Amino acid sequence: MKVPDSAAAVMLARWVRTGPWRWVSAGPCTRRLCSAAGPSEGPEPLLQLCVDRYYVSPGRTNTERFRRGTRCSYGPLGAELRRNLLDQWWHSVGRSSAQVFAIDSVGSSGGEGGPCPLKVVDSETFTRLLDRPELSKEQLIQEALLLLHRAPAMRTNLLQGALEQFVPALELVNRRLPFGLAEAGPSFQPSDGSGCPAEVTQTSLVWFCSPRTSSQWLDHWTRQRLKWWRKFALAPSHFSSSEVPAEELVAAASRGVRIQYSFPWGQETLETLWSRGDAELLHTHHGVRSKLQCRDGKKTVPHVVSVTGNVDRGVMAFLSNSLQQTKREDRKQKLLQRKVLKLHPVLTPVKVALNISRGATVELRQVCEGLLQEFQEGKISTWPGYLETLPTSMEQLNAKYDEMGVLFTVVVGENTLESGLLQVRSRDTTVKETMHISEIRKFLSRYISVADSN
Repeated sequence: MKVPDSAAAVMLARWVRTGPWRWVSAGPCTRRLCSAAGPSEGPEPLLQLCVDRYYVSPGRTNTERFRRGTRCSYGPLGAELRRNLLDQWWHSVGRSSAQVFAIDSVGSSGGEGGPCPLKVVDSETFTRLLDRPELSKEQLIQEALLLLHRAPAMRTNLLQGALEQFVPALELVNRRLPFGLAEAGPSFQPSDGSGCPAEVTQTSLVWFCSPRTSSQWLDHWTRQRLKWWRKFALAPSHFSSSEVPAEELVAAASRGVRIQYSFPWGQETLETLWSRGDAELLHTHHGVRSKLQCRDGKKTVPHVVSVTGNVDRGVMAFLSNSLQQTKREDRKQKLLQRKVLKLHPVLTPVKVALNISRGATVELRQVCEGLLQEFQEGKISTWPGYLETLPTSMEQLNAKYDEMGVLFTVVVGENTLESGLLQVRSRDTTVKETMHISEIRKFLSRYISVADSN
């Protein structure tokens, strides 16, 4: 691999001038070195709420990563929301067809735009190379290129892993179509058009079908995926789909569809679907058609329909979609503001908060601990508010829980010890009702189950 001296000299000069870098792109398509951080703006109200309520870790750089739909440091609630979203994705692709199988592939040098991998280079190793005065410019260039050649490649999508595993999967289904391979994991994408790679959590469904049905399958998966996104939305119309213009199609694709969300700052893509033909599958298996052919009577090579999603941007979309801000006047004509994250019941990280009314006693704490264990056994995520030590009014707690997206607040009081009755407040209606302690677990499980099935 030969790089012009001028380009290599500029590359090395930039390294020396700007200090340590982490990511290096090797190959003829990109000779730019990229810093780990770019410009960032102050967090918007939604991002500030995400920081205040344990969804995203604080810091301008971190919140800007999250806003751009790239991997960031999540707080406890954000990590749980992200896990819930991934779980629902796996359920949806698994239930969509009996012939979808999970895979777990490693990084590959192949990329969506061709064999131009991203490479990772240790900054200390590269710095030591630059500090060797005995090397001439030509020797320095050759040593740098050798280092890049030996460096591991980072995958830029999950497609290649599915293409590589096609043949054994084809034997698994007795060489019959259609079937799909599904995977979720990290990949590295240009984050802002500069070519600087950023880590994202991707979901990937690669669907193998006969050539004559590939367009219909693209339409089918578009409908299914848009329906899935809208299922969990407070405002479903903010999710939409659109055809990819012909000039924006990737090299292997004849058609493409984007599923997008309308953020306050504009539309962002959540998933992209491509009808990719058979060229990439043939290239992956060195053009050996015989081992790729299926039992359809025509000895044809399957066509590929890919569905690729961005989980991190999906988390941001649902947080944005679920935030409601209302204003009202109380009896004294004082303006009251209420913020609430009305996340879908199956996505919301905390289903119930357990609290004690005034006059906490050892007996009341024991009741809360028993309920906590009961909820945990029922896989109902619970916030142990009864462990709070600072004096806080129920109005303040309710405001906090609404911003956290907690579905229900359960208050244990003296009446619980006497009659077994609890006070249960709904996040969505703010209505408080009385319920017997023996009914609460069943009520919560049924509520979440009904929401999941709708």
